[in-house]
Amino acid sequence: MTLSPADLSRRALLLGALAAPPARAESVRVWLPQHMSTADPQLPYVRRLIQLALERAGVNRDVQLVSLEMYQSRSLMELARGNSAIDVMWTMTDRERESSGVLPIRIPIDRGLMGWRVLLVRRADLPRWAGVSSLDELRQRVAGQGHDWPDTAILRANGLQVSTSSGYEALFRMLASGRFDYFPRAVFEVDAELAGNRRPELAIVPNLMLHYPAAAYLFVSPRRPELAELLRVGLEKAVADGGLQQLHHEHFGALIKAHPVSRERVLKLHNPLLPPQTPLQRRELWLQPGEPG
Repeated sequence: MTLSPADLSRRALLLGALAAPPARAESVRVWLPQHMSTADPQLPYVRRLIQLALERAGVNRDVQLVSLEMYQSRSLMELARGNSAIDVMWTMTDRERESSGVLPIRIPIDRGLMGWRVLLVRRADLPRWAGVSSLDELRQRVAGQGHDWPDTAILRANGLQVSTSSGYEALFRMLASGRFDYFPRAVFEVDAELAGNRRPELAIVPNLMLHYPAAAYLFVSPRRPELAELLRVGLEKAVADGGLQQLHHEHFGALIKAHPVSRERVLKLHNPLLPPQTPLQRRELWLQPGEPG
């Protein structure tokens, strides 16, 4: 494979950074939110990833959790103002979030899997979903989403009907009671949400996915620009040496394998909220279901 001048330049910079001695030796403390009271299946991964990035950046790491009962939009507002108890949060990027004053680290920590969505439906309705294979058919049904989630605007921009709620747990109850028809869930979220037969009335539509280009980033408080730079440098090093990919596979590889899908059963959406700075051209940052981790 012939590398372009830009690829050669990037590789040289990353190899040079890997060879450089650590610039700092002090301990860096980072406060993360636990988000809502429901256990977040991404939290153990994000915590280890931040530890890995700081380690690669050459600093001791001390990652602590703040118990935070707060919606995403509120967390981002407080993070942007610099008066939040947290230093870093993670969520899906969009144009508004990147222009809000927070500091985005433009490396998709989810490797793009946030945009690969299975459809959670009422188990009794599974026969009605067997023949769905086009967006036109999906437009006849109603999705459920959080009122401040970027996904809501993405679905609506593609002509899909959406019903919203401000409560995460409420969305599952609304689906079960027939308030809407399906609840798109990321492939690394849904198994934890159904674990332990917690919601026996719900099921995943077999062999059907939505996909839109999306990325979950770390967002850093503007009062911690030095932390943002450490995380950026550390994540780049972890991508270059394969550490990020390995950690992602450890946490999510089995979940990805558990949700295979035929290419003709992937319904593709466009994402008008995706910022132009999103590094879609950097193939090493992205993963698709069916590919090895």
